[in-house]
Amino acid sequence: MGRKVQRSLIQLIVFLGILCFILYLNRPQSTKDKPFAWGKIRYKTTSSIIPEARGICPGLAETTKPALIVSHVSTDGDPSWLEPLRTRYHLQVPANRGHEAMAYLTFLIDNYAEIPSASVFVHGSRWAWHNDIPDYDNAALLRSLNVDAALQPSGYSNLRCDWSAGTCPSSVPAQGSLEMRLSSAVSPWSARSASDIALPKALGHIFGGDSDARVDEINNAFHLHLGRNDAVRAQCCAQFVVSRDRVWQHGRDEYIALRQWLLDGSDDGVARNVQRGSRAAPGDDRVAGRIVSYLWHILFARIGYDGGIDLDQLNRDSCPSASECYCRLYGKCDLKCRGHGSCKGQYAIPKDYKLPVDWEETHS
Repeated sequence: MGRKVQRSLIQLIVFLGILCFILYLNRPQSTKDKPFAWGKIRYKTTSSIIPEARGICPGLAETTKPALIVSHVSTDGDPSWLEPLRTRYHLQVPANRGHEAMAYLTFLIDNYAEIPSASVFVHGSRWAWHNDIPDYDNAALLRSLNVDAALQPSGYSNLRCDWSAGTCPSSVPAQGSLEMRLSSAVSPWSARSASDIALPKALGHIFGGDSDARVDEINNAFHLHLGRNDAVRAQCCAQFVVSRDRVWQHGRDEYIALRQWLLDGSDDGVARNVQRGSRAAPGDDRVAGRIVSYLWHILFARIGYDGGIDLDQLNRDSCPSASECYCRLYGKCDLKCRGHGSCKGQYAIPKDYKLPVDWEETHS
C-alpha cells in the first residue's frame, strides 16, 4: 500500500471516528418515560437577607378587574401612556435585577393572598420591537386584548402570537444541543445564546434544590435536567396574562425562592453574591433575566397529578398557531396566515431588533 493511500486511509478513519463521536454526543435521548420535576421551585438560599415587602397594592382584594403589572424603568420613557389604563400604584423592587422578572415576582410575593382572578404582566415601554401588533404599540395591544378568552383553556397565555422571536419553530436548536453549543462558541457576545446554554443547568438548580441527594431522589421519579435534544419551546419577551388559580399552584415561598435565585447571583448589595459559582443565577443580568423569561410558561403550566410536567404538552400549549392565537386573544379571526407561526401584516421583526429613533414621534 502506497504512503499516500495509507495516509488517506488514516485520515478517513480519524474523520469517521470524530463524526461517530459527535453523533454519539448528540444522539436522541428519550424523555417519554417520565415527566419533568418542574412543578415546584426547590431552590434554597443561604442568604439571611430577605427583602421586606415594598410592592403591596391596597384594595387589590376588592377589585373584580384584572390587575395590570407594569415593569417600568427610566429608559422605557414617559409612562403617561398607562394613564388611560387606570394604573394607580407605583411599587418598588428590592433591586434592579432580572429585568422585568424582579417587578413581576415582587408583585406576586407582596400581594400573594389578594391576587385577583386575572393579572396581566407587561413591560413599561409603549413602543417596543417585541410588541405583537403592526405598529408595535403596547397601548393598542392591551386595548384589544380579550383577557377572559386569553385565559382559555389553560389559565395562561403569552401576549405574542407570532413565532419569529421565540423558540417555537422546530428549526431553533434545543437548548442543550451540540448545535447550540457551537452557536454559542462562535457568538460569545450573544446574550441569547448564553442564556440558551445556561437554561438546562438553571432548571436543575431552580427545581432541584440545593442538595445533591435531593436531586438524585427527584431524578428517580422525574426528569430534572434537559437532555441534549430536549427543547423548551416558548414565546419570547415575558408579557403575559395569567389566572389566580395558576399563580396559586405555587406557594408564596416558591416565588420568594425564585427571586432569591436572581438576587443571590448579583453584586448589588442585597445578597452580597453569597451563591456565586454554585446554584444561583448567572451574574450577567442579561442572561439571568432571559432565563426567567423562559420560566413563566413553565411556572403557570398545568401540573400533572403526579406533580410533574409533560414537556411535549408544555411545548404544544406554549406555542399555539398564530392564527388561533390572534383570533382568541385579539379577535382577529380572518387573517391570512403562513404556516403555524405568522400571519400576513401582523408582525415583523424590525431591523436589528430596534425601532427607528423617531418611531414614537411619528406614531403617537
